Amino acid sequence: MRPRVTLITLGVDDLEAAVAFYRDGLGFPTEGIVGEELENGAVAFFDLQAGLKLALWPRTSLAADSRVQVTPRSPSDFMLAHNVRSAAEVDEVLSTAAAAGARITKPGEATNWGGYSGVFQDPDGHLWEVAYNPQILPQD
Repeated sequence: MRPRVTLITLGVDDLEAAVAFYRDGLGFPTEGIVGEELENGAVAFFDLQAGLKLALWPRTSLAADSRVQVTPRSPSDFMLAHNVRSAAEVDEVLSTAAAAGARITKPGEATNWGGYSGVFQDPDGHLWEVAYNPQILPQD
C-alpha cells in the first residue's frame, strides 16, 4: 500500500458544536455542514494543508457506515500533531485552543527529544499535540 492519507475523520458527539470549535475557535476554513439530507450523511470538511482535509462526522454515523458498535470515547487511542516554528508559537496555539473551549492536558514544556510541546483536547476528547521540533519544521 502506498501511503496517501488525504482525509482524517474524527467522530464527534455534537456536530454543530464541533464545527464551531474548529471553525470559529481555531479558525479552520470550512464550507460548514453538508449532506444533512442523507441518512448518516451530515459531515463537515476542513482544509488543513495541500492535499489534506479534516472531516468531522457524528460518531453514530461513523459507526453505522463502518458497521461497528459505537464505543465509549478513548482519548488515549489516537493523537493528531500540529507542528509549529517556535516554542512561543506552541504556547500561542494552546492559548487559542483554550479560548475556543479546549482542555489543556499538558501545558507547553521542553521535551526530552530537544523540542517543546503541549497537548489539548477538543470538546469531544480528541488529543492534539502542538509541537516545535527543530528537526521537523513545517514546510510553509
